[in-house]
Amino acid sequence: MFRVPLIVAIALAIAFGGGILSALSMLNASVGFGAIEVAGWRAFPAAQTASADPYAKAHRAKGGRLLYGSAEGLQFTAFRDAEGLTLTGTCSYRMSGRTPTTRIWTLHAADADGTPLNAGVDLPVAKNSQTVLRRRDGSFDIVISRTGKAGNWLAIPDTGAFQLVLTLLDTPAAASTGLSGLSMPVIEQIGCGQ
Repeated sequence: MFRVPLIVAIALAIAFGGGILSALSMLNASVGFGAIEVAGWRAFPAAQTASADPYAKAHRAKGGRLLYGSAEGLQFTAFRDAEGLTLTGTCSYRMSGRTPTTRIWTLHAADADGTPLNAGVDLPVAKNSQTVLRRRDGSFDIVISRTGKAGNWLAIPDTGAFQLVLTLLDTPAAASTGLSGLSMPVIEQIGCGQ
């Protein structure tokens, strides 16, 4: 008597549960399609536009974050160094080179979810184009480590994996015409452990 309704209820629970779990796994796996990658830095220029794919729109809604419009800026993230190794708080890195043409840029370290990392009180946890020391040719070096360094130093806590977030504001790189020929800073590991 209750056999058929029980089978229908189990089938519906599996169908709805499987659908919800597969949708959540897709949202956690990807920001969407249309990523550009330059020298290990990744950005999603179409994620904030009306023409974004459904996964990008759902990821944006789930995260509850406001993204920059195509005329406002573009956010690049790097999870790996130039050798392809994951960035980790137990190592030190040097980010060197130039950024694409932009009015102003900011740089900070964040965890895998994008939450900024705090290395401690009164430590430099972010850099921007107005405060970074440059060479005569406009290039710069920023040392990213848990211990203090002379010059441009970005403090990170002694944690596991992290990402670097480079935000370009008022840049032609945010438009589709500015995506070709971008030159991004290179991240190289300069030491690990003590």
